[in-house]
Amino acid sequence: MTAPPAQDAQDALNPVRAQLWHDVRDGDETAAARTVRAAVDAGTSYESVLLDLIAPVQRRVGLEWQANRITVAQEHAATAINERVITLTAGLPAAPPHRGRVTIACVDGEWHALPARLLAEVLRLRGWQVDFLGAHTPTPHLVRHLHQHVPDAVALSSSIPTNLPVAHAALTACQAIGMPVLVGGAAFGPGGRYAEVLGADAWAADARDAAVLLEHGLDRPRVMLHQAVDDLPHLIDQEYSMVARTRGELVKEVLVELERLFPPMARYTAQQRQHTAEDIAHIADYLATALYLDDDELFASFLDWTADILAARHVPAHSLLLALDVLGRRLSDFPRATRVLASAHHALGARQASPNPGENA
Repeated sequence: MTAPPAQDAQDALNPVRAQLWHDVRDGDETAAARTVRAAVDAGTSYESVLLDLIAPVQRRVGLEWQANRITVAQEHAATAINERVITLTAGLPAAPPHRGRVTIACVDGEWHALPARLLAEVLRLRGWQVDFLGAHTPTPHLVRHLHQHVPDAVALSSSIPTNLPVAHAALTACQAIGMPVLVGGAAFGPGGRYAEVLGADAWAADARDAAVLLEHGLDRPRVMLHQAVDDLPHLIDQEYSMVARTRGELVKEVLVELERLFPPMARYTAQQRQHTAEDIAHIADYLATALYLDDDELFASFLDWTADILAARHVPAHSLLLALDVLGRRLSDFPRATRVLASAHHALGARQASPNPGENA
């Protein structure tokens, strides 16, 4: 087992990380490959290249986009370069497969495949036979693969919380045929809080933790068929189903009301209106997910993150409060939705009232 690098080794990688960041930010794939090769030639292990060089640079890509210091196009290009640079280690010498077999997949609707790809390469380096199914893996295809190849475990990845209902269905389907499921990714919340709620057999914070858990072995679940409501009894009130099913109508209603309540929208360009509609759709999706998990904090955290995004782009976040007001009136007969919206409205209102709203967590 490879332990995390000592602090001295981590510090030694700082200038290399800085160089790789500049390479991917500038869209220079040749320079990025040269930087990674130089790190390997200098003695950096392949695993450390993946987890201590490429992974933190990719995290910085997301943070720089969030702060509006790089464009969407630059973010996509940088991610694509990091994905291709990972292939530099894919064919390198690794331990012969001797530990067992693992299937790794992103849940249906999840297109952020780089974290799962990092795990796949780390496990290969450690001697696992890995079936990497990539991004956006439909659950029926995943289950069919498991029936055909019968791995020792399944690792499911998701970065976006709104994919959690689908992730729940996927891990339940895997467990129903006796496969233990390890989950990971930002979608599962701080400390993997939603992994436990959804009944995953294990959660890993990163690829190293995942490798350790797999090496120790995961117990196979007792084969049983059950519905989402068995894990999440609050779903019996059908608030999640109603909000998810009427999402399109909610978005239209909120957009119409915002045009009346927020006069600056009258001067919006077609592109600005489109972005506003997309923002409202995201709000509806996160509200539905919060109802699925019965978790107010998930929705409030999303609104806080969205306010940061808007502030970095000099867009007034006041419209978010108006959108919450409209949704609150529309869903006044839904007790849990009303509670989630009120909690987020209070937190966002306090943020807006702060003299330094950008610093208000």
